[in-house]
Amino acid sequence: MRAALLLPMLWAAVASVQAQSDQAPPSGALPFVGTQVPGRPLAGSMALPALIAPGQQPQVPPKAGDPHSILPQPPAGKVAIGMSARFGDNDPFIPRGLVWRIFADRPEASGAYPLVAEAADPAPVFFLSPGGYVVHVSYGLASVARRIVVGEESRREQLLLSAGGVTLHSDVSDKPIPAQKVTYDIFEGSFLQGRAASRPFYRGANSGELIVLPAGSYYVVSTYGEGNAVIQADVAVAPGKVTDATLHHRAGEIALRLVKVAGGDPLPDTQWSVLTPGGDSVKESINTLPTFVLAEGEYTAVARYEGKTYTKEFTVESGKDGPVEVMLGEQVAPPSLDATEGSGD
Repeated sequence: MRAALLLPMLWAAVASVQAQSDQAPPSGALPFVGTQVPGRPLAGSMALPALIAPGQQPQVPPKAGDPHSILPQPPAGKVAIGMSARFGDNDPFIPRGLVWRIFADRPEASGAYPLVAEAADPAPVFFLSPGGYVVHVSYGLASVARRIVVGEESRREQLLLSAGGVTLHSDVSDKPIPAQKVTYDIFEGSFLQGRAASRPFYRGANSGELIVLPAGSYYVVSTYGEGNAVIQADVAVAPGKVTDATLHHRAGEIALRLVKVAGGDPLPDTQWSVLTPGGDSVKESINTLPTFVLAEGEYTAVARYEGKTYTKEFTVESGKDGPVEVMLGEQVAPPSLDATEGSGD
């Protein structure tokens, strides 16, 4: 696992995620608790900052590369507020991938917080009337908000958005697993320390996909194939960096075949089950030639064909793929297995 500085490719990943979340919060929902991504949990929640009185509003001094060293003249009755975001105090400004929304800080009679303005520029300037607002900025699945009071003078506002990226890969016996054969679910917390969330923060990530997340600790569940090859690993996401993590599976891909003679053609209309040594079902299939990825260990293949059941014990070794042939008539299962019905897939 390694971390690299946040590269330009991160911006494209952010744009992809923002395309899914580029909707205003639903009516009645607080606009400063994160952006709901379809099928995923909230991007994050944050405490509402205390309201700052107009006379106590801090002025942000310009820094090198400040996009708002000079603010434009606002229209009459308005004030220019220049917005920008950083990963940290000493990090450069985030140059793209941000979505800004400005809400009134008081709800309407319906309970909804009115959306006043929005922008997808990295450093927008909003012309606002004096009053209270909530500024919300999202970046991928990370977001932050600040409650501000606009007075009579134009000024700059800089938000710290603690976000980073992660790319996930898997291998078996030091050989990369093809991207289409592995998926990932990302949970908040730590699996190793027993502080794991029960619901995924991000579900169904693909191998090699760059995912932008709030900085923090996560654990990843990697699922290889359609058997029981599932492993977990903790991952740390640092602000402004991309963590490249590789999860090491110990599994093999096996193809089940019921044949009359060794190396013969597989018999059609065969139903299959794979059992552990204790008799627990791992996988079932109604396909004639099923292929499963199984964690290394010992198993029993059960084939049902023309009213009879045949079994064969076999061992899966990590990184060793190949067929498992069950010979017709070689070993007939006891009646208890004959009576077992497979659910199929």
